[in-house]
Amino acid sequence: MDLPGVDSQLDPLPPGSNSYAPPHTSAPLATAATGEITLAAHLTEDSEEIPRGLVWRIFKPEVGPDGKLPLVASSRGGTSIFKLPPGSYLVHAAFGRAGATKRISIGRDAKREDLVLDAGGLKLDAVLSGGVRIPPNRLKFSIYEAEPDATGDRALIIPDVSPDTIVRLKAGTYHVVSTYGTVNAVIRSDIRVEAGKLTEATVEHRAAHLTMKLVRETGGEAIADTAWSILTDTGDIVRESVGAYASMVLAEGDYTIIAKNRDRIYQRDFSVVAGHNQDVELLPTDLIDSKESTSLEVDNE
Repeated sequence: MDLPGVDSQLDPLPPGSNSYAPPHTSAPLATAATGEITLAAHLTEDSEEIPRGLVWRIFKPEVGPDGKLPLVASSRGGTSIFKLPPGSYLVHAAFGRAGATKRISIGRDAKREDLVLDAGGLKLDAVLSGGVRIPPNRLKFSIYEAEPDATGDRALIIPDVSPDTIVRLKAGTYHVVSTYGTVNAVIRSDIRVEAGKLTEATVEHRAAHLTMKLVRETGGEAIADTAWSILTDTGDIVRESVGAYASMVLAEGDYTIIAKNRDRIYQRDFSVVAGHNQDVELLPTDLIDSKESTSLEVDNE
């Protein structure tokens, strides 16, 4: 729940901090009247107190001149105790991307308030066909709202989540996009997070890692300064690059490689088989310019 007049993206407190900004008061500190309140948060109505990882923020309920609710106290950790002047406040507890807001009142007597976050955890991973592990540095997840808005787009909640990372979320269904590499190996799925539970989800990518090179003979050295274009079987360009090698992850399917070096153009059709990483060589026999010789010559100048 967002607080009115407060930015929805709240900056986290510095790690290890457990302090709050005291409210302004004209009375001496020794005699200023304060009340004590203990704040605790739970994942569900029946669960234990959350022991760590919470960010507490307490606001005055009246919007200030800047249009925002004034922040009067904050703390990081688990259950926290605050001492503030008697009055009415809004308290917000954040646990990752899950949170809850509650109006509290502080009097001269110590009291306690509990907030229920209705939250759980989500841990994501992906494999190739046959359960083959994907290098973590080539795998990213993005978490979106499950329902699209009026324009058909889904609101992005968290981008670039690494595999095996626990993300704390409000209970509900989320649209998860898994990206292997940076081209077109993308899997989409809807995953439900249950309050008080850790949901572990693994998706399967049907893709492979390909390394392409232009050579003078089978097994030869790659020729530098080659311009590469990778097209789908429908003619759509999925990747362009320049260099001796073209290395990328591609989704399972049929493709065409086009390599240009100087004024010669080479072309080869190939298929990506899920989980089958391979090197693809373009040879002089793949030359498609009939005006040129079918052999590559070394420039001796």
